[in-house]
Amino acid sequence: MIKVNITKAKVIANDIRRAARAKAFAPLDVEATVPHLAANAEAKRAIIRGDDAVLQVMIDATDDPVILADLVRDLVES
Repeated sequence: MIKVNITKAKVIANDIRRAARAKAFAPLDVEATVPHLAANAEAKRAIIRGDDAVLQVMIDATDDPVILADLVRDLVES
């Protein structure tokens, strides 16, 4: 049986989560510099931050490598 170092796996999962968040933020960072689009861009960024916070809690809370893999797979596929 393969033993997973869950602590290291969580670090990797959080790195992947941060990269996905940065990718989602990139177009909004540009939009935020346009005055008439800034408020809408910030609202979208707030949604992304909220979803990201929930995902971070889920990653940090699990000790099951299968669940952690599923969470990361969802990030990679989106």
